[in-house]
Amino acid sequence: MSTAPPIPEELWTLMGQVGPEWGSDVPGHVRLMIEAFTPLLARCTKDGVKLTRGIAYGAHPRQILDVYQASGSSGAPMVLFVHGGAFVDGDKDRSPEIYGNVLYYLARHGVIGINVEYRLAPEVRYPAGSEDIGLAVRWAAQNAASLGGDAARLFAFGHSTGAAHAASYAYDVRRHPPGGPGLAGLIVVSGRVRADNLPENPNARKVEAYYGTDVSVLNDVSPVSHVRADSVPTMIAVAEFENPLIDVHCAELFYRLAAARRRAPRFLRLARHNHTSIIAHLNTAEETLGREILEFVETAR
Repeated sequence: MSTAPPIPEELWTLMGQVGPEWGSDVPGHVRLMIEAFTPLLARCTKDGVKLTRGIAYGAHPRQILDVYQASGSSGAPMVLFVHGGAFVDGDKDRSPEIYGNVLYYLARHGVIGINVEYRLAPEVRYPAGSEDIGLAVRWAAQNAASLGGDAARLFAFGHSTGAAHAASYAYDVRRHPPGGPGLAGLIVVSGRVRADNLPENPNARKVEAYYGTDVSVLNDVSPVSHVRADSVPTMIAVAEFENPLIDVHCAELFYRLAAARRRAPRFLRLARHNHTSIIAHLNTAEETLGREILEFVETAR
């Protein structure tokens, strides 16, 4: 059905009930939101979008991506979307609708959306996730012309752990190929941009599976530690109800970017939303976040 339905009141009510308790059962609440949003997203607009699945950008079975694009794209901006999953879990298709909803929304608005899969801990550890983003960026740049995209307007967009990998690649010069990261900007949504294994973090053991247990290195491997005056333009968004500490780390990123670049980055706190709904609602009729992302892609500097 070619519609963009609103979030129904009963789902807003459920989000209101879950939100204040979000940190008490993160995995359970994530599942609840996935189950609630998937049938809604099945009714959302997908018309006019061409989907090409399972393109390899590396040798590992998880180094694959899907491309979502409007028919007849020419010189379009490109966005690499990187999903979350607490470093040890997750999939670019978390459900039949999530996270494809993000890419459908982008493609419907003239942006070539690329849904990126990456390797997981404990099979791989830091910096493998960021290396995968680098490989995906290289693939996108090399194939931009054939896709009808503009390699000079290539953005990375990470949610949760995906933002950790994307931001590490974008900010840490040790992760860059010669010539820099090749990105026009970075979109961080509910990003774990500081590596921590604090008691407040319910995913601390999963963080350790990727970064290790040596507390002395956690600051050095954190994306926020590598922000500089010449860091790529960045947009940050958080939900009112986040996984514990994620909003704190995103606030730190906001401050560090503002201090280093001498101007505050675009920032959005999405009221009533939680760590999962902030990404799962895209392509519905609620476009507050979506419009901010599209404007950032058009104006980033």
